[in-house]
Amino acid sequence: MKKRKLVVFLMVLAMLATLIAGCGGTDKKPAEKPATPAKPAGPSGKLMIYTSMFPDIIEAVKPELKKAFPNLDVQWFQAGSEQVMTKLAGEIEAKKVQADVLMVSDPGYYITLKEKNLLLKFDAPNRQFVDAKYKDSEGYWTGVRLSYMLMAYNTTKVKPEEAPKSFKDLLDPKWNNKLAMANPLLSGSILTVTADLSQRYGWDYFKALKANGMKIEGGNTAVQNKLVTGEYFVGIIGEENILKVSAKGEPLKVAYPTDGAVILPSPIAIFASSQNPEAAKAVTDWWLSKEGQQAIVTKGWMHSVRNDVAPPKGAPDKAVITKNSPMLDWAKFAKEAEIVKETFRKTMMEK
Repeated sequence: MKKRKLVVFLMVLAMLATLIAGCGGTDKKPAEKPATPAKPAGPSGKLMIYTSMFPDIIEAVKPELKKAFPNLDVQWFQAGSEQVMTKLAGEIEAKKVQADVLMVSDPGYYITLKEKNLLLKFDAPNRQFVDAKYKDSEGYWTGVRLSYMLMAYNTTKVKPEEAPKSFKDLLDPKWNNKLAMANPLLSGSILTVTADLSQRYGWDYFKALKANGMKIEGGNTAVQNKLVTGEYFVGIIGEENILKVSAKGEPLKVAYPTDGAVILPSPIAIFASSQNPEAAKAVTDWWLSKEGQQAIVTKGWMHSVRNDVAPPKGAPDKAVITKNSPMLDWAKFAKEAEIVKETFRKTMMEK
């Protein structure tokens, strides 16, 4: 009897042990799934951009860049192209270039920098969408924004049918002392205009402009503002200046010249001395992307270097604007820029 009770007792113990083992299994933590790799944070650190883009355009684009590169501290130095180049001349001489990325208007300057081995070769993925005539064949610089230098007039002073139709129309005596342009010694875009028109029509054209009372202002913004007030009736200026202020209701209108606008494919490039080259590459490619080019158009009122981005509001397609427009020989201009400046100074600014 005792033996039978012992057997039963042992069987109960065995069952309890099995039950406890089964319950204990629920305390085991399930195997953890491998952690999903975090997405790359993107470029970080500081990036310095030297540019001649207008300050209001920079402010409008800043949120777009921050959205694309949340961990990157993008800083800016803004001035006219000639002032930016003067600043860089001192930094290059001291071998302390502070800029990582350069965005000024004069392609000839980039040719000079390339010849001095100061630029980083970078074939950005989005360069494939940029026409060959707007970029360096080796990848050292790429046009990032298309500006067209043309004419504009104040609609309260000039009727559309009376507006100048070509650059040569500015020699008409009816514009005597009523026309203006910026100073090419300060403005890279107007330096390009000067080189282009002097090649088309010779320096006698500028002598005739001076004789017709052409006024020289410090920059395009000054010309724009004095066109708005009616101090000047007509002026040579960038299309983006006029599109921007006319959209705000100002009485200005673009006059697209029948003899062709001056084409200005303002480039972007990276300095070989950049302290943050990977960030510079990422930002450069962003500017050339469809998203970046859309910012150029909507925030800057300029045309895209890509063909899959529509023109700014109020502007015709770039193919229409450039129908009769010659392209400046940028390599030649790079060698003759100082001659152009000096000839303009003697022709237009000396009494």
